[in-house]
Amino acid sequence: MSIMSTIGRYGAAIRKARRDARSVRDLNSLPIELQKDIGWPAEQDARTRKLHSSIFPGR
Repeated sequence: MSIMSTIGRYGAAIRKARRDARSVRDLNSLPIELQKDIGWPAEQDARTRKLHSSIFPGR
């Protein structure tokens, strides 16, 4: 493996993590009733929101 391929994989992993975090943040911003309708886990909302607000403040 070359250094460039390792860096590329690392960059791809970071992009995926940011995309996933953005998706979770968007789902958490929906009204609770809509979250329940689509099956989003309401039990984890407070914990997930706290985690993502600490990672991405102001978003």
